[in-house]
Amino acid sequence: MRPPKLQRLPAFALPAAAPGLGRLGPLAAPPLTLVAATSLAWDRDRMTQAAQRAGPRAAAAVKALQPLLAGSAGMDEAALLAAVNDFYNRRVVFTDDGAAWGVDDHWASPLETLEKGQGDCEDYAIAKYFSLMAAGVPAAKLRLVYVRAAIGGPGGVVQAHMVLAYYVQPGGEPLILDNLIGEVRPASRRPDLTPVFSFNSEGLWQGTAGASAGDPTARLSRWREVLAKARAEGFQ
Repeated sequence: MRPPKLQRLPAFALPAAAPGLGRLGPLAAPPLTLVAATSLAWDRDRMTQAAQRAGPRAAAAVKALQPLLAGSAGMDEAALLAAVNDFYNRRVVFTDDGAAWGVDDHWASPLETLEKGQGDCEDYAIAKYFSLMAAGVPAAKLRLVYVRAAIGGPGGVVQAHMVLAYYVQPGGEPLILDNLIGEVRPASRRPDLTPVFSFNSEGLWQGTAGASAGDPTARLSRWREVLAKARAEGFQ
């Protein structure tokens, strides 16, 4: 994965905290809550129609995804995180953008990823982000995090990578959804990851904490594009 291109954004310094996302919050987290039944944010008909236009692979995947989204109301968020993480990790084969799309950097929408059946790290993170939001998880609890990942563990070869972080509470230790590891783990158990910057639909941050560094749709052109595509596919 190549680092995302940022428009007019100062270079991000790594946090002064020790390496790894786990040092950014307390190690003890409160129990995860239930997903609110009234907060589902997706359009079934629009998603179905968009999937049919995308192709047969996307249409088949959406038939499996929609019951998961519909059944999330009242579901424990820990179970929902694991289900969404597993859904995409099992259905999508890791492939770099050059092989999958014929370009150096392409941020795919969820249905593009499902139809292709391939994607790189940001495609997994994006698809999980929009699916969890569709299932009722607030955007404020989710961050796409651009990290430096030590492949094979601390001391391994370092490369650019993206994961999805879920925050039980603001400022707390996040849980990490990743295509490299099937298990959803607290950040303290991912010392191989060093955050550089994070973003969601509402903001952009140096590292994963502190004041917002601006509007992500203005400074991340790929994010602006994928937001529009996902909303056209029935994700809100």
